[in-house]
Amino acid sequence: MTVQSAYQEEQQRLTESLQDIHAQLQAIGPRYKGDDFTEQMLDLQQEERRLRLEISKKEPYFGRIDFQELPAGEQKPLYIGKAGVAKQGGNELLVIDWRAPVASIFYSFTCGEAPAAYDSPDGEITGYVHLKRNFMIRQGEIVRLVDSYVRGQEEGSVTDEFLLYRLGENKDNKLRDIVSTIQGEQDRIIRADRGKALFIQGVAGSGKTTVALHRIAFLLYQYADRMRAERMIIFAPNRMFLDYISGVLPELGVGDIQQTTFNDWSIELLDNTVKLSDPSLSMAYWFEEHRTAEEIEHASGRFKGSLAFKAVIDERIADFEKRIVPAASFVPIDGLELPAEQMREWYETDYGEETLMKKRDRLVSRIRRWFESELKLKGVADKKIRAKALAKFNSFTKKIPAYSSTELYGSLFHGKLAAASVPKRIAADTAERLKRGEAAAEDLAPLAYLQLELFGLPKQAFDHIVIDEAQDYSPFQLEVLRRCQRTASMTVLGDLQQGIHAYAGVQKWSELIELFEEEQIGFYELNRSYRSTMEIIEFANKILGGMTGAVKPAVPVFRSGDAVVTKKVSNGIWLASIEASVREMQAKGEYETISVIGRTALECERIYENLIDRGLEASLVQSKQPAYGGGLSVVPVYLSKGLEFDAVLIADAGDEAYAPLDARLLYVGCTRALHKLMLLYRGNLTSLIGE
Repeated sequence: MTVQSAYQEEQQRLTESLQDIHAQLQAIGPRYKGDDFTEQMLDLQQEERRLRLEISKKEPYFGRIDFQELPAGEQKPLYIGKAGVAKQGGNELLVIDWRAPVASIFYSFTCGEAPAAYDSPDGEITGYVHLKRNFMIRQGEIVRLVDSYVRGQEEGSVTDEFLLYRLGENKDNKLRDIVSTIQGEQDRIIRADRGKALFIQGVAGSGKTTVALHRIAFLLYQYADRMRAERMIIFAPNRMFLDYISGVLPELGVGDIQQTTFNDWSIELLDNTVKLSDPSLSMAYWFEEHRTAEEIEHASGRFKGSLAFKAVIDERIADFEKRIVPAASFVPIDGLELPAEQMREWYETDYGEETLMKKRDRLVSRIRRWFESELKLKGVADKKIRAKALAKFNSFTKKIPAYSSTELYGSLFHGKLAAASVPKRIAADTAERLKRGEAAAEDLAPLAYLQLELFGLPKQAFDHIVIDEAQDYSPFQLEVLRRCQRTASMTVLGDLQQGIHAYAGVQKWSELIELFEEEQIGFYELNRSYRSTMEIIEFANKILGGMTGAVKPAVPVFRSGDAVVTKKVSNGIWLASIEASVREMQAKGEYETISVIGRTALECERIYENLIDRGLEASLVQSKQPAYGGGLSVVPVYLSKGLEFDAVLIADAGDEAYAPLDARLLYVGCTRALHKLMLLYRGNLTSLIGE
């Protein structure tokens, strides 16, 4: 079949499919607004079907695979799309949902004459693939058709032409789904069993964030009877990043997923009893100055994020629990005694696995009931005697300690109960901050842990947790989140080579993995970068000295582009050179998103103001802003992580801007670029780049 006839045949099939979808949409009646429960459930099912059809109306499918089931099945064309759709009035599938078992062949099949296989509810199904075809459909028209495999024809290039085409597209201000170009190694992660904590080490541009979002969509499809969207949560590094990824799940037909940051979630868990100290000041402290390795190692964040500090808190909790049950008997009136042994038995046998403060409150209630019952049995009616007895009860129960999480945490840093193992400087700083009703970012994990131990989780446990940029999480943070699940079901992703928050994060994945039992763990590596051109990836790899150690270097797909440019400029014309470079990029007309990445927030303000004064439309990305708007932006390097731009200009790559300890920062900045990377530098070029 010629390419032209294939286009015609597929366009005819597309037109018929769209007509069927439109007819089904028109046949759906209005929403039910009554009180009948059965009708409400039917209406919800109808609404879910309508949403699937609306998704399919935009782009019914993106792939086709012709599969012949063995031993003697018929060769059938299977069309794969974001949502499954049955033909109107029948059971025949018009489109197969990308999450369905048979659709996995579309992602796992890598050409060849050997049989392919997929896991179905009835066991493994094998068969021959006769055709694998990709589509790009826009406004009811096929704008691109690529056959990546035709059985019996000589295999051509191993490079995925359709993938390269999609990678070459320009970026806007939102992350998009990759459902049409999911690669085999990504698909294995997406379809992995739900009952594990998956750790994903993914190089810059490997698609790890998008993979995690697609995994959520898959889990909700595969385990619809056991997992709920409202019991899933995504933790992202900041609110701007949440806005950047906000479009992916709706495009996949998934809603109601909680999306937040660890800081915001912790403060809400604490009922807003503390407010977060200005995080921009903390970031400025670490990123606007060159910090030594010793300062990083002894930072407050590393201490408070360690399991050693958790052990200190566990000791304080154990001490508190010992003091909950009174050591002395309760004697409200002469001749009436509640022995301490009885109270201890109540506490230890009757209250099970409840949280400490609930056990404490139930013990007090039990003592009150005993007290009131015994007075009644003894016929004590004299008001004066009863009043004295009640005063004794109040005095006795007041001695049973009660703490808020902030009070118990604060006891570690000042007063008679201060923990000797806490360094004096950290203790003094923390005590002063808590006095003002504030908490630093590194205080939130210990506070959240105490809140869970004292009061428990206010809502249902999470069915699944996604943690992005997990290399910047402390072991204590992950331990807190682990305690919010009955069974481990997590997707924990990051890149150790982008671990720029060394004062708080981890140096190796084992620091987080060791929190789980061996059978609860899955570990994956994504080493192929789909974001940047070969030239950019090879340049960035050199910054980290070839990424020696436990993490493998990024391997680019075969997508070539412009050479990376480094240009020396004098201090006097530095701002003018930035402006000229930006205008040159804009003049090409090839880039929708351009970013000037500066070393510090103060430097970025200078650059931004100069660009605005020179008549350019630009935006300044700051730590507190909720969204990234696209176009031309100026971004401090430590806020650029997770974002992507068509073209990137590193404002200053001189040796005063990037010292040897700043290698990961510069690596992050360079790997934001998809198609074009240019670096200006004042003085000497940083030694991280060399010649």
